[in-house]
Amino acid sequence: MAFASSRPEFVNQPASGLAIDINGLSKTYQGSRGKPPHLALDAVDLHVPVGCIFGLLGPNGAGKSSLINILAGAVVKTAGTVTVWGTDIDQNPRQARANIGIVPQELNVDAFFTPRQTIDLMAGLFGVPKAERQTDAILDMVGLADQADMYARRLSGGMRRRLLVGKAMVHQPPILVLDEPTAGVDVGLRQRLWDNIRTLNAAGVTVVLTTHYLEEAEALCDQIAIINKGQIIAAKSTADLMASAGTKHLHLSLASPPPTPLPKALQKLGAVWQDGRLSISFDPAKTTSLALLAEVQKAKCEVRDISTAESDLEEVFLSLTK
Repeated sequence: MAFASSRPEFVNQPASGLAIDINGLSKTYQGSRGKPPHLALDAVDLHVPVGCIFGLLGPNGAGKSSLINILAGAVVKTAGTVTVWGTDIDQNPRQARANIGIVPQELNVDAFFTPRQTIDLMAGLFGVPKAERQTDAILDMVGLADQADMYARRLSGGMRRRLLVGKAMVHQPPILVLDEPTAGVDVGLRQRLWDNIRTLNAAGVTVVLTTHYLEEAEALCDQIAIINKGQIIAAKSTADLMASAGTKHLHLSLASPPPTPLPKALQKLGAVWQDGRLSISFDPAKTTSLALLAEVQKAKCEVRDISTAESDLEEVFLSLTK
């Protein structure tokens, strides 16, 4: 990939080591038609390290969009401080906006422009001199080199979404925010977008990702924050967040189905007979698979096969937001 940045912001990293530093951020929307005000963000603290892929997860209405719009300068915060690549959004809003590229959920591309024209026009709007524009490199990076001169109305949904990534990178910002970048994209194109994200991150771009595909966040993100009802309820490395679930699953295939109802010894273990196997969820800090297996054998169950599984991000997410 030829796309690379020579912008000084990439070299002069924030002294704090944080690409985005948010403290006490609140946003209250005034109610309309007699409705009370709505508190969308409630004293949010969020710290995104330079160079990471950071996942911001939460159910619909949790406050993700409000937070992103404040970073983009599209919404005025009610309280708190926000620093983007060392620049306070209140003290120098223009530079703060230049430090970040936003890829929105909506496919907002002009149907009568080609990808080349779109990228070049966006670079002009950001004041990038023609001699410094990297239009061809950006199109190649997002996999649209062959469609560079095709009208956008002829591009597939996945291609248009990749074009949005290219639009956000025309001014080579050190931070890229992707708001649901793979929504409505098929499996193959989703993998291509994942590759694009990893490539940008390897080039030094800090990536903030919001997504409802939790397996996507688990596969891509170094750190994850979960927001719910306007508050950050968890913010950890992905590994620590997964470890905090504290649950493993033991699945046993038996020689014959157990009695119904299950023997009291199995009920005491929390065992469940479903899908033709005996399943037990347990805390590995309190017991082991071998100890549980011994208890099952004491209940006179003949075990044919054994498998274990860790909790996935979906389980962690649901346990925190339910």
